[in-house]
Amino acid sequence: MFKITPRAAQQIQQAAKMGGTEGMALRFAAQKKEDGSFDYLMGFDDAKDDDIQFDSEGVSVIMEPEYFSLLDETTMDFTELDDGESQFIFINPKDSNYTPPKEPVQ
Repeated sequence: MFKITPRAAQQIQQAAKMGGTEGMALRFAAQKKEDGSFDYLMGFDDAKDDDIQFDSEGVSVIMEPEYFSLLDETTMDFTELDDGESQFIFINPKDSNYTPPKEPVQ
């Protein structure tokens, strides 16, 4: 199942509040590139009839069924990178660029 960490959920909720999108679901999509790596897309949106819908850490998540198989088993986190910048990251064992985390993801 796709999941969002508590840190990522907090950042998403702050962004929704600042952007005036509170109460909207967060839509996810992914595209697999020729080299086996993935491009990840997300944005606030309204649910459509055929969307897969669920909650993770208090965030309403939606995605089209075609993306669920690519995103299943994925964890989205918000973390500080080596250069001191914080950003969302996707930990997906189906992505050819996947490296297991050194520390357990919460």
